[in-house]
Parts: sequence; structure tokens; C-alpha cells
Amino acid sequence: MKKALLGAVVALGLAAIGWAFLGRSRESSGHFLLDVRAPSQGRGFSAALEQTVGAPLRPGHKIALLPNGKVFDALTDAIRGAKQSVNIEMYIWSHGKASTSVISALRERKKGVACRVLLDAEGSISRGEEVDKDLRDVECAMLLFRKATAIFARNHRKVAVIDGRIGITGGFGVDDKWLGNGEDEDHWRDTNVRVEGTAVSDMQEAFAEDWQEAGGGLLPPEDFPEQPKDGTVPAAFVRSISSPVVTRAERLTQLAIDAAHERLFIENAYFVPGKPVLELLKRRATEGVEVRILVPGRQSDSKMSFLYQQREYGDLLKSGSRVWEFQPTMMHAKTMVVDEALVVIGSVNLDPLSLNKLEEAALVAEDPALATQLVRLFEDDVARSKEQK
Repeated sequence: MKKALLGAVVALGLAAIGWAFLGRSRESSGHFLLDVRAPSQGRGFSAALEQTVGAPLRPGHKIALLPNGKVFDALTDAIRGAKQSVNIEMYIWSHGKASTSVISALRERKKGVACRVLLDAEGSISRGEEVDKDLRDVECAMLLFRKATAIFARNHRKVAVIDGRIGITGGFGVDDKWLGNGEDEDHWRDTNVRVEGTAVSDMQEAFAEDWQEAGGGLLPPEDFPEQPKDGTVPAAFVRSISSPVVTRAERLTQLAIDAAHERLFIENAYFVPGKPVLELLKRRATEGVEVRILVPGRQSDSKMSFLYQQREYGDLLKSGSRVWEFQPTMMHAKTMVVDEALVVIGSVNLDPLSLNKLEEAALVAEDPALATQLVRLFEDDVARSKEQK
């Protein structure tokens, strides 16, 4: 109870300080504008991605879309089938049904399978003693990330890697609000993916370097197996850390917008981008790109973010963009669909904290089938949203 109360107080303090920071950083973030017109497919986009964030698209991936609570089905199935290791880094982990399902799967994993859980010290401050005890009981090593460092430089990534071969990432946390199907105010709308292929090694590396910083040791070589390449999807895993100049999250966001020639569908939980992103969005819409943006409505868990995002509608609508506010619950997804095949799914919010200060990650893939699925999700969400005029 004391930890939960402390967590609430800290969260309120962080929110107040964070939004004061947000207002200032939005105005000062205009020094970087990636003003290029990249292709959205093939070697051209892969080369642009490598130059921009150091991660080219590599072939051979299998990717499955995991909307809303389906992420826990995939995560617990993978844990129960693990042969070598379960490595999870999470911003939010709270006691409840979602946690119980993951703990149950960990309890049922094969004997000898290592388990490591890395939680952000601020994001999971309200987890309660139950989570710590549950993880100890199932013999999981648990560490906290940055217990006493810069207040904004948090680990906002959501990554699970099983046996170094299966990766799961997106916008979810281990909390009951990510259960269900995003249909009521107690269950959020979110989007995640299950991945196999070389990008999983990059996900494992992202976990490993954060695990080291938190005081953990090196992962064994077996956690970095040779990856199968029997999938059909080119993909890359892009991770971002705080930067005083420009982050990879910002670079990736701008490049994806630059690559849009026909359509750009965005769903984002905290739509408070800086001037460069807004400028690029307006340019694409003015050029005839179908720019559609779906953001939280009044069910947003951040009223300050909700107020900030509404300030931007006017110029976006004048440029030809269309904007909707999601009505049933908090819309927490962070996705982009560019043209026919390019998709971005991860933890990157379009706000100054995410684009400047937080550790973030996203999967980038060239996958027409996945793009089609995301467009259908977008259309389903639009049907439950209110268009802004």
C-alpha cells in the first residue's frame, strides 16, 4: 500500500515536471529536419534506414500482429515453450490478472530455463511487493533500471525475447489495462507484434545492454543463436536512447514521413510532436499524400497531452490531413503505415519525452500483409472515433 501511494505521488510529480519540460522542448526541437524524399520500399528505403538509424532491413522474418490482449497469449505460449531463456524488459509491470498469467507461465517453464526481468524504476514504482515476491518465487532475476539517475531518461521499451529466437514488442505493459480488446475504459487499445528472424538478435542486444547497466552480468552465448531466415519479410529493430541533439526515435519518425508517397496512417497515444514532424506531415498532405491520424479522445490517461494535441489540429486539417479522436478507451498504440507495405510498430510516442529523452524501440518492416492488417485495425478504430473538423 505504501509503495502504491508513493508511486501515485511520484507519478503526479513526474507528470507536472514532464509537461513543463514538454512545452519547452517542443519549441527547441526544430534544429533537426530530415528533409528528404525517400522511397518506401526495397533497397532504396533500406539504404535510407541504414543511413538514418544504422539499421538496414534484413530479409527472412516472420511477423504476427498481436492487437490488445492477444499479446499475453503469445507471450505466455512462448514462455511455456522456452528451452534456454526468457528475457523481458518492461516500463510498467503491475500486480493483477495480467501479471498472474505471465507468472503462471514462468512457473510452468522447463527446468533450467533462465529468467531475467528488467523493470524501469519509475514506470513500475507502483508494482507493489506482490510482483517482486512473485518473480522471486518463480526464480526470475529482477533488476530495476536507473534507480537514481536523470529523472527523464527512463526505459520506455517493451521487449520480450524467448530463447533468442522469438521477440515480442509494441506498446503493451504487464498490467490489466492491456487485457481484453480495447472496448471499454478499463481496457486500452494497443498494438504489438511477435517476430522471428535477425531482428530478434537486435532485441536481445537491446535487453543485454540495459541489463548490464542495471547491474546484471553478460548473457551466455547461447542467448544469441544463429537466426533462421525462412521468413519472407524484410525487417529491422531500431532502438533509441536519449540525446542532447537528435535521437534515433526522431530520425525514424521523420524518415517514415519522408517515405510516404501515397498514404500515411498514424495511430499514436501522445500526439504532441515538435515543429519538424508537424512540418513534414503538412508537407506530405499538401503534396497529396493521404495523411490520416488517430489519437486518444477524452479517455486519454494524460489530460495535458490531450489538450496539447488539440492545439495542432487546425494547421493539420488546413493542409488536408484528417484527424480522429478514439472514443471508447485510451488509445495507446504507436504505429505507422506508409504506402502499401512499410510499417512501424513499437513504443515510440510522438511527444518530446519519447522523441528526446526516453529509451525507445520499434520494429520496422516491409510487409504488405501486415500493412493491410494494420489498415483494417485503423479503419475499425476510426469507426469508433470522432473526426475533428
